[in-house]
Amino acid sequence: MQHSLFISDLHLSAKTLALRKRFFQFLEGPAREAESLYILGDLFETWIGDDDIDSAANIKIVNALKELTDSGTALFVMHGNRDFLLSHEFAQRTGATLLNDPTDVILYGVRTILTHGDQLCTEDVEYQQWRKQVRSPQWQKQVLALPIEQRRKMASDATSMSADSKKKKSMDIMDVSTAAVMELIRKNDYPRIIHGHTHRPARHVYHIDDHTSERWVLTDWNNQKAGYLYCDRDGCRAITF
Repeated sequence: MQHSLFISDLHLSAKTLALRKRFFQFLEGPAREAESLYILGDLFETWIGDDDIDSAANIKIVNALKELTDSGTALFVMHGNRDFLLSHEFAQRTGATLLNDPTDVILYGVRTILTHGDQLCTEDVEYQQWRKQVRSPQWQKQVLALPIEQRRKMASDATSMSADSKKKKSMDIMDVSTAAVMELIRKNDYPRIIHGHTHRPARHVYHIDDHTSERWVLTDWNNQKAGYLYCDRDGCRAITF
C-alpha cells in the first residue's frame, strides 16, 4: 500500500552521534519503503548556509538523503526555526523539494495543511517578531554575506539565547494558539493539519461548524525517543521506535 512518512525536530548536529545513527537507520529502513518522506522543519540544530554543506557535520546527512531519493522515495523538506537558511544547493544535492510554510496538499484523498508549526504560536509575541526578522530575504542576504565562522558563532549564540528565553516563558505561551489553529482550519476548508515544533506529540480533534478536523503534532527526536507519522488512504497513525 502506498504511504508517506512525516518527521520533524531531529535537531541533528555533530554532537548528536547516537541520534544521527538512528536517523540513518530510519532512512535505510522505513523511509525506503515509503512513497514520500516529509521533513517538516528542524532537521538540523543549526544551518548557517548551503556553503557549509560539505562540513563533517552535514555531508553524511546530505549524502544519506541523496541515497534515499536515488532509491525512489520522494523527499520534501520544510524550513524550521533552526534551519531556515536551507536553500537551493541543499535541495539539489539531496534531491529534495523545498516546501513553502504552510503547504496545502491532497494526501490520499484528504486535504492536508503541512506547516512547521511555529507560526501558530501567536501568543509568543517576542518569538514571532524574531521569526519575522530571520525569514526576511534582506536579513538572510546580509547574514549569508558574512564569513562562515562568524555565522557559526551567531548560530551558537542564538541557540544559547533561545534556551535562556524558553526558561522564562510558560509552556502554554510556547504552544500553538487555539485561535490560530481555528483560523487556519476555517480558512482552508476544514483540512487535516500536520506540524512539529512544539515537541508535544499528539492527535487533536476539532468539531467546527459541523465539520471535523484533526491536527497531528509530530514527535521530536532525542536519545530516549524517536518516531514518525505514517499516513495512507486509511488515515494516519503515530509510530515510535
